[in-house]
Amino acid sequence: MPQIHSISSYKPPYSYSQKDAALLLKNLFTDHYTDLDRMLKVFENGEIESRQFCVPMEWFEQPHDLEERNRLYIELATSYGASAVDACLNNSKFLKKPIHPSEIDGIFFISSSGFSTPSIDARILNQLPFSEYVKRIPIWGLGCAGGASGLSRAFEFCLAYPKAKVLVLCVELCSLTFQPNDYTKSNLIGASLFADGVACALVCGDEVEVSSSEPRPNFVATAAKTMDNSEDVMGWNMKNDGLHVVFSKSIPSIIEKWLEPFVTEFLTEYQLSAEQIDHFIAHPGGKKVLAAYEKALGFDSTKTDISREVLKHNGNMSSPTVLYVLEEFMKQKKSVGDIGLLTALGPGFSGELVLLKWT
Repeated sequence: MPQIHSISSYKPPYSYSQKDAALLLKNLFTDHYTDLDRMLKVFENGEIESRQFCVPMEWFEQPHDLEERNRLYIELATSYGASAVDACLNNSKFLKKPIHPSEIDGIFFISSSGFSTPSIDARILNQLPFSEYVKRIPIWGLGCAGGASGLSRAFEFCLAYPKAKVLVLCVELCSLTFQPNDYTKSNLIGASLFADGVACALVCGDEVEVSSSEPRPNFVATAAKTMDNSEDVMGWNMKNDGLHVVFSKSIPSIIEKWLEPFVTEFLTEYQLSAEQIDHFIAHPGGKKVLAAYEKALGFDSTKTDISREVLKHNGNMSSPTVLYVLEEFMKQKKSVGDIGLLTALGPGFSGELVLLKWT
């Protein structure tokens, strides 16, 4: 089956603690909440210590129109994306020798935090020596589910084209969407969670020979599911000044009720149960989301340790986050035959599952 051969993440240049972010929000929102100190406890209680952003802290203190935000998105997503691709193709942790960009047959570009036509992947082709015949598959609007969905679509591409080498590139610059004049609870919660991140994975078909020093995760199967009439659970509202976050407080309870039957049905199809999963590669949407995963699937907290560490040091970066988690799993020595379940949830309300086996 198609295999994930390499993966790399890229951290934007400005790193701030949760205390820094909470102080900024306190200064901006102090005249608009009577109980702001209580509300700001979400920064302390979310199990996030630091996050990375593509702009300095003072940028958030002023309003910015959509034109300025999107100009920065295009410029920085192209630069950061090219760096992540280069790091993935030259990652000596996973590859015995580098892969040249001209060997890549397709690029799945995943993002939901900005707009570009031509899409960012086309711009990256002009930064690195790709073939002019590379297939471009930009995917927009999947939010936090985007990383898992991108891997699933790459798997299907490589099933159809077993000689193919494809990239899954996720770029999210969530900080550029922050609205200093939006005093809703959704914006405050989003400001306590979301961050910027970039990650790239190399997926190859069965007939590709890539030298790897350790067992690598092979795709076994994938599944996707969308809840009826759930568009208001999470997403964006578009306004004149840009994107405004939609973030329902019901997300943890939805996960508890909706995820378990989805996962159980999927695993049963492949004669597996949750107890047989060695590695749970979960998108850490937040502290409560990880707790909901554990409750829904009957896992103890050790199953989400790596996801919690990624959340702790990076926050929720939307689509790249699950690739950061996968990268940490791939850095650890795994045994041939280990089973992994990769999952992420996003707007729709929807979920994506990827069943992996190390070989």
